[in-house]
Amino acid sequence: MVADPTNPAGGRSRVRMSAAQRREQLIAIGRQLFAERGFDATSIEEVAARAKVSKPVIYEHFGGKEGLYAVVVDREVRALLDRITNALTAGHPRELLEQAALALLDYIEQETDGFRVLVRESPLMSSTGNFSSVLNDLAHQAEHILGAEFKSRGFDPKLAELYSQALVGMVALTGRWWLEVRKPRKDVVASHLVNLAWNGLSHLESKPALVVKER
Repeated sequence: MVADPTNPAGGRSRVRMSAAQRREQLIAIGRQLFAERGFDATSIEEVAARAKVSKPVIYEHFGGKEGLYAVVVDREVRALLDRITNALTAGHPRELLEQAALALLDYIEQETDGFRVLVRESPLMSSTGNFSSVLNDLAHQAEHILGAEFKSRGFDPKLAELYSQALVGMVALTGRWWLEVRKPRKDVVASHLVNLAWNGLSHLESKPALVVKER
């Protein structure tokens, strides 16, 4: 066996990692730590200790904690968007709502660490993209679906943007809640989300007004 020069303890490694393998290992460890503790509470020292490398190795690959975090978040944003976009195959708006809701819940269930990273706040959010940017992208997709639906029903299609933000926000907040409780089953959660969204949409008033007057 060959001694691994990146191991600060001077121990031996069964298999020496290539640069690409080491990078992937550091990303996986960073993802786990950021999910557990958030950006601020995670240190380069912890990442290095779990990977059994020296801190300069992390700086060499990512330039620091910020660079590692940016890579982790960017990957999760793309993975979630791809998952939901690929799920939208139906032609009927109700089925599209079901597919989108299930795709998000699938991601939460299967990539829990990734979802936790996305929903945690960070000072880097504005530059790296985050859950809000994912929701905005999804809302734009929903806007096109709702715009066509509104037009066919004689409603103002300009309001589709407002309703798409409301729908996506409802699903996202429910997903954050379900992340912790994990019950009822995801298909039951999705069916109730769609029930509220679709049956509400199917009985929209063209010019809604508040019953309670503003003070």
